[in-house]
Amino acid sequence: MKRIIIATVQDRGGVLNRITGMLHRRQFNIESISVGASDVKGISKMTFVVEIADKQKLEQLTKQLNKQIDVIKVLDVTDKAIVTRELALVKVVATNQTRAEIMTLISAFRADVIDISKDSLTIQVTGKPEKVDALIALLRPYGIKDLTKTGLTAFPRGYQPEQGFSELNSISAHG
Repeated sequence: MKRIIIATVQDRGGVLNRITGMLHRRQFNIESISVGASDVKGISKMTFVVEIADKQKLEQLTKQLNKQIDVIKVLDVTDKAIVTRELALVKVVATNQTRAEIMTLISAFRADVIDISKDSLTIQVTGKPEKVDALIALLRPYGIKDLTKTGLTAFPRGYQPEQGFSELNSISAHG
């Protein structure tokens, strides 16, 4: 089963390497990973999508992540009310005959053209992974020249006190 894990970590050199190394050693396959700054200076958030066989393995993963020195908090948000987003950049073949058709297609997905050349369009699309994948599937027949995706990023919707956000505020106030 795919699980979405968010790790709140100290923003220090080598943290990503230590965490991914630990996951590799424990034979957890990372399907996607997204890392970025949080609203608290010196604190980053890592969002992992991992394939985990059962609850016991999930518990093992959570415990191992919590043992990492720079990890502040680990949350499995898979079954929570969450907001998820992904970004993709897609360079697609565009001829004089297909350019208008592609532009109409991408507008339905609220995607943007971010680069135009004589024979291609580079498109930026953001949204839920299903939306991103649907647009990519519709663009494939035109010929995809290049494609890159960021991986999933997520956080809980609204106020969910069990998520421990007050701990982050105390960290920023004291450290």
